[in-house]
Amino acid sequence: MAECLLRRRGALSPSLASLSRIAVRLHPRRHSTSATAATAQPNDGIRSTHAYPATPSPEKASSTRWSALRSAKPFSEFLTDTFNRQHDYLRISVTERCNLRCLYCMPEEGIQLSPQPRLLTSPEIVYLSSLFVSQGVTKIRLTGGEPTVRKDIVPLMQSIGNLRRDGLRELCLTTNGISLHRKLDPMVEAGLTGINLSLDTLDPFQYQIMTRRKGLDAVLKSINRVLEMNRMGAGIKLKINCVVMRGINDREIVPFVEMGRDNPIEIRFIEYMPFDGNKWNEGKMFSYQEMLAVIREKYPSLEKMADHKNDTSKTYQVPGFQGRVGFITSMTHNFCGTCNRLRITCDGNLKVCLFGNSEVSLRDVVRKANNGEPIDEAVLEELQLLNTVQTAARASDNGDLVNPRERELLDIIGMAVKRKKAKHAGIGELENMKNRPMILIGGVSYAGQARFYHQHSTDAAEAHARSSTNADRKEKAEAESALPTASDPDLPHLTPSQNVHMTQISQKTVTPRQATATGRVYFSNSRPWDSLREGQGTHKGDVYSVARIAGIMAAKRTPDVVPLCHPGIGITGVEVDVKLLEPVAEGDEKMKYGAVSIKATVDCLGRTGVEMEAMTATMGAALTVYDMLKAVDKGMVIGGVQLEEKKGGKSGHWVREREIGH
Repeated sequence: MAECLLRRRGALSPSLASLSRIAVRLHPRRHSTSATAATAQPNDGIRSTHAYPATPSPEKASSTRWSALRSAKPFSEFLTDTFNRQHDYLRISVTERCNLRCLYCMPEEGIQLSPQPRLLTSPEIVYLSSLFVSQGVTKIRLTGGEPTVRKDIVPLMQSIGNLRRDGLRELCLTTNGISLHRKLDPMVEAGLTGINLSLDTLDPFQYQIMTRRKGLDAVLKSINRVLEMNRMGAGIKLKINCVVMRGINDREIVPFVEMGRDNPIEIRFIEYMPFDGNKWNEGKMFSYQEMLAVIREKYPSLEKMADHKNDTSKTYQVPGFQGRVGFITSMTHNFCGTCNRLRITCDGNLKVCLFGNSEVSLRDVVRKANNGEPIDEAVLEELQLLNTVQTAARASDNGDLVNPRERELLDIIGMAVKRKKAKHAGIGELENMKNRPMILIGGVSYAGQARFYHQHSTDAAEAHARSSTNADRKEKAEAESALPTASDPDLPHLTPSQNVHMTQISQKTVTPRQATATGRVYFSNSRPWDSLREGQGTHKGDVYSVARIAGIMAAKRTPDVVPLCHPGIGITGVEVDVKLLEPVAEGDEKMKYGAVSIKATVDCLGRTGVEMEAMTATMGAALTVYDMLKAVDKGMVIGGVQLEEKKGGKSGHWVREREIGH
């Protein structure tokens, strides 16, 4: 296996000389006399800053190669902006779907998938990848949604991986890791060189709360598989991206750092960023400086490492650790000055800035040759699109005319890149700026499913929108009306496609609401009842008082333990009553030794009820009673936890019916 991986890696990492020859022969524009005459290091994503000497020695290169270098053209003008930033890194979102439902990524009101015909097909993705590589892109990252849920992700990676012959050096993936371990081996064979894995907590319960899904074990299995393959020589760059949110996962910063004690992992902490639907507020943002302070409190010897020109993160290392720590400071210290990234969304729009709301469609231009219809493998072959890209690249190198389709695409790309600003807006502007939800952009590390959101804000896109035919609009309306848009009124947490989601409450009226729940802790011997009857406490304290406090605290923390409950509903009062019930000699076996009765009433002024808060308060108090008395009775049973009454809201007043004599 190790030998196989090493041979495989050899295919991915050609020798320095052969890589340079390929690059010079096929893409002279990529090698300017200033920056790109540098040595390309295979698979490490870092360009050396050591320029070749003015007069080469015979040992280093042939005169033919040096002649090519001296006559090399500058980096593609289409991918160079007005601030002389050369964009050689392309991120492509290959799906809107995801197998997680992350709180900070998915809009609270729910999501909707784009109609399939509006998304890029695999041949279209490969064609656009080839076009960008022909202009100097050396790194492509596949993002989502979650790219591993795309059925043909491995064949797609194989097709893009074949662009190594045209100068592609890195093929990377951003993933949540749930399914990665099942597809990792063929992905590496296809040319995968780097993985950014999104993981925001190491606590399985917190993971389920934050993602609304189970799966931490699968993620850790994927991480271990990558490390195992690297020990066998695969050489995959592994980075774990963690979005830090105040009061949610900021306490886990040090445990994440310690993952790199014995493993060559880079942990990258990301400042929480605002995107449509993620309910961003500055109070949740945990800044880079605060993260540093937390780490240095435990590891004061943390050292700053040298950053490379286009790095998005500031890199540090704890002496003695194999791994590194990075900070992506998009909100407090932007890295716009050296940005070399472009993005293509699932529906084929080009975004030149993650935080910009300006987009232009490449998909529509590509499909012109197919009467506006999606391009499949057969059409790709029939139109010889990949061949025309190579022809266009050679024509451009020779100063000849480029064929109209590629020329139109390059002109659109060039105009969009030229409109790229020096830097993105600041915090105060970003949180109010209209932009896509994070999951539709394929950004830094966020993963998730997507709703349909289509916005063109450039002149070209607006012109295209105005030219849409009535038939197009009718087709769009029919496609969107066929999508699930509402929950089952009887099961509001399920969409019609049976996906779990948090129900939409923004349109509900704010009204006073109340709920009452009850429960009991039944004793299995006489000792706890005798102790409580005599007013005796336990070595842990007063059972009644502690249980009441626990119930109140539990009510306030309900959204932390019940994933689909809405946070911040505005509780205005919690009452918890705990009292002792006498044993019943006959007729009720459960009450043979007595019990503790718990009743919790929760009030709020909000858009949703507090039934779950009342029952959580009851359970919290009951568990506390058990905990405080288990030394004398481990056989206690908690039972009968139920809603007794609720008031307010659309359903009005509800009271549990009781049988006569109950």
